[in-house]
Amino acid sequence: MNATDYLPGSVIDAQRFLRGQLAAYPGRANVMLRCVLASAIVIVTSMTLEVPLLALSLLVVFYVTQSNVVITRLVGIMFMVGSTFAICLSIVLLKWTFDYPLIRIVVASLLFFCSVYLMRILRIGIVFFLVAIVVIYVQSFVDQTDEAELLIRGVLWVWVAVNYSIVLTLVINTFFLPAEPQRQLKAEMHRQLAEIDVRLGHLLDGGPAPEPVTPGAVQQGSLALQKLLKFSAMRDARYREERAYQLACIATVSRLYSAAGELPLDVPVAADGALRELRENCRALDRAIAADQPYHAVCQVTPETGGTLSPHAAAAEMQRALNTFDNLAARTVPADGLTAKEPMVVADAFSNPAYARFSLKTLLAVLVCYVFYNATDWQGIHTIMLTCLIIALPSLGASTQRAILRIGGALVGSGLALFMVVFVIPHLDSIVGLLLMSLPVVALSAWVSAGSERISYAGVQIMFTFSLALLEQFGPSSNLTEIRDRMVGIVLGVGVSTLVQMSFWREGEGDILRQKLAAMLRSVSVLLRANLAEGAPSAELPYAQQQLQTWAALADCEAVLARVAVEPNWQEREIMLAGNALHNAVGVQAAAMRAEVRDAVRAIQEQAADRLSTYADDLGANPAAAQALPRFSLGLLEQQDLRVTGHGAADGGEDRLQPEYCARNLIDQLSGLPDWRAPDSAPVVPRESYENE
Repeated sequence: MNATDYLPGSVIDAQRFLRGQLAAYPGRANVMLRCVLASAIVIVTSMTLEVPLLALSLLVVFYVTQSNVVITRLVGIMFMVGSTFAICLSIVLLKWTFDYPLIRIVVASLLFFCSVYLMRILRIGIVFFLVAIVVIYVQSFVDQTDEAELLIRGVLWVWVAVNYSIVLTLVINTFFLPAEPQRQLKAEMHRQLAEIDVRLGHLLDGGPAPEPVTPGAVQQGSLALQKLLKFSAMRDARYREERAYQLACIATVSRLYSAAGELPLDVPVAADGALRELRENCRALDRAIAADQPYHAVCQVTPETGGTLSPHAAAAEMQRALNTFDNLAARTVPADGLTAKEPMVVADAFSNPAYARFSLKTLLAVLVCYVFYNATDWQGIHTIMLTCLIIALPSLGASTQRAILRIGGALVGSGLALFMVVFVIPHLDSIVGLLLMSLPVVALSAWVSAGSERISYAGVQIMFTFSLALLEQFGPSSNLTEIRDRMVGIVLGVGVSTLVQMSFWREGEGDILRQKLAAMLRSVSVLLRANLAEGAPSAELPYAQQQLQTWAALADCEAVLARVAVEPNWQEREIMLAGNALHNAVGVQAAAMRAEVRDAVRAIQEQAADRLSTYADDLGANPAAAQALPRFSLGLLEQQDLRVTGHGAADGGEDRLQPEYCARNLIDQLSGLPDWRAPDSAPVVPRESYENE
C-alpha cells in the first residue's frame, strides 16, 4: 500500500491528467528551445535598447513559435498584418476622436464589435482578434495621459514591440533548430513503423512484451500524419504535386499501425514464415520512406501468388495493406476528397444570429469592465478588459475552459514572480542574473505551452503574468502591487465575462456536440459500407483513406467532449473498431468462405450502415430525435453450418477471428448507442460481453 491509496479519486485523476499532459513527445523539446532562445534575445534587446512593453514582445514570441516552420511563418505574417492594420486604425481613431471621449468610445465599440464578428466568421480570424485587442488596449492609454504626442508614441511603441519580436522569432525558427514538416512527417512514420517492428519482433523472437498500441494512440498517430502532410504540402512543391501518393502512404502506415494494435501475444508456428516476410516488408517501407523512394515489397504474400497469408486477421490486414500500396502505380494515385479546401468565410456567416450575439456579449462585458476600472480609478487592473476578449469563445464550455487556464496560469506566474521579488531580485546586479532568473520560467512556460490545447494557454499565461510583474521596467522591480493588480484584473474579468455569457443568449455545447457526433457517425457509416467491397484490391486504399477521415472526425468530436462536463464512453470509436475487425476477419478467411456466408456478412454490414446513418440523421435534427438502436438478428450467419471452420483454436481464443463473432460484436456496439430523447441519455439495451465466449 502506498500514499496514493489514501488520496481522493479526483486528486489521483488530476495527477494522472497532468502527468499525461506534461509528458515529453517528439518535437516538444525543440519547441521549448526555440521559445527560450528567441525570448533570451528579446529580453537582452529590449533591456539594452530600452524598448518598452517587453511582456507584450514575449507574448508574441510564444504565439508565433509553433510546432513547425510553416505554421510559424503563417502565424508571424498574420500577426504582422493584423498588428499593422490595428495600429493604423487606432491612430486614425485617435486623430479624429481624441477630444471627444463619447464619440471615441462609441466608434471604438463599433470597431471592436465588427472585429469580433469577423473573428468568428473568417478563417483568418486571428488578424481581427489582434485588431480588437489593440483597439481596446489603446483605450487604456488614453486614460493615462492627456498629451496627444505621448499617446501616439505609446501606440507606435506597441507596433515596434510586436513586430521586432516577430522578426526575431522568424529568424530563430528559420535558421536555428528549424522544424521542417517534411522531416517531422518522415520521423512520425518511422516512429510508428518502429513500434510495429518491435511488436513483430516480439512475436517472432520473444522477449519483453512491448507497450500496447491503444485506440487513442492510433487516433493520435493518424491525426499527426494528416496534419504533417498538410503542412508539408504547404512547404514543399513536390509534396503538393504528389499529395495523393503521399496520402496513400500515410493511409498505409496508419492502417499498419492500427492493425498492429490487434496482434496477439503469440502466433502458431505455421505463421512464422508469413510474419517474417511481413516484418521485412514493413522494414522495406520504412527504408523507402526514409530514402524518399517508391515502395516495393520484398515479397508479396498473397494466395494468388502461392503465398500464405497469416491466419491472424490483424497480420493478414497488414499484409494486404502493404500489397495494395506496392501495387499502386508510383506517383499516379488519384486524388480524393481530403484535398478540398475550406472556405474563407463560414457558410452561415450572415444568416446565423449567433455571431452577432456573441460579438454583442463580448462588447458588453468589455464596456462593463471599462466603466468599472475607470470609476474606481484603478489603472493597474486594465487587464480586466483584455481578459474579457481573451476568454471570449463560442460556447460557455470553451470559455470556462479558457478562463480556468487563464486563472491557473496567472496564479502560477504570480507566485513565481512573488518568489523572485522576495528572494532573487535583491541579489541581481547584471543582465546575466536577469536571464538566469527569467529563462527557467520561460522554459517552464514554453514546455506547458507546447502541450495540447487543454493546457497550452496556461503556459502562455504563466509567462505573460510573470513578465508583466518583473520585466516591464528597465531595472529591478520590488513593487508587489503590480502582481496583485494583474491578478485582480484577471479574476474580475473572468467573473464579468462569465456572468454576461450566462445571462444573455447562452451558447452551450449541447447543439455543437450533437452535430459533431452526427458527422462522426456518418463517417463511421461510410466506413461500414466500404466493407462491402472486400476482396477488391481497388477498394483497399479508399477504405484506408476513409479510416483517416473517421479518425479526424473522432478527434474533432473529442475536442468538443473535452469541454463538456460529462465523461465520454467512446461508444462511437468502438463501433468503428468493431466494423474494422469484421472487415479484417472477412479478408483473412475469404478463401475458405462460401458464397452464402459472404451474402450474410454483406446483409449485416448493409443493415448496420443503414441504421447508423439513420441514427446520425436523427441526432443532427433539432431537437435531437435519435433513439437507441434495437438489436437485430445475425440472420443466416447465426446458423452453425454457415460458420467458417478451420481457423478457430480449440480453446476458443481464436473465435474472435470468426465473422460470426465480429458481426455479433458490431451489433452489440450499435445497440449500446444512447437514446438522446431520454433525460439521462442512458442506453436502453445493456451491452453484452463476449470476452470469454
